[in-house]
Amino acid sequence: MHCPFCNHEDTKVIDSRLAGEGAQVRRRRECEKCGERFTTFETAELVMPRIVKSNGTREPFNEHKLRAGMMRALEKRPVSTEAIEAAIARITHKLQVTGERELRSLQVGERVMEELKALDEVAYVRFASVYRSFQDVNEFQEEIERLQDETARAALKREQMPLLPDEEKK
Repeated sequence: MHCPFCNHEDTKVIDSRLAGEGAQVRRRRECEKCGERFTTFETAELVMPRIVKSNGTREPFNEHKLRAGMMRALEKRPVSTEAIEAAIARITHKLQVTGERELRSLQVGERVMEELKALDEVAYVRFASVYRSFQDVNEFQEEIERLQDETARAALKREQMPLLPDEEKK
């Protein structure tokens, strides 16, 4: 790294520490020529993939569009802003860690639906109706029945059998 004071090419690291809740490394450096000290911060640069839309066009990932779509689905629903922001952060993180340069918009939509299903089932059905372009009431009904089946299966998995036969009688 170049010294910001004399522009000399060589500096040495004197001290390194984690900063920003572990998301950054803070380094104290010293110029080998002029002896001045300065601090640098290092962070990982995770590039968001470009989104390939269904018509083949490509556009940069837009967190604002993601948030707007989720907020539209969650309008007038009892979900906290913190829960919404956490869901957006999880979606963004999942997209970053794919390591892909491009993702199909369908993949983003599926991630959004996973998060909405966990947050609020009504919002999930709202989003799915637009995302999957429901044409009539039957498609709504089919999606609601599929959601009810998944909820029932999840409830059965949560039920726990007794460890000992005597526990059933208590």
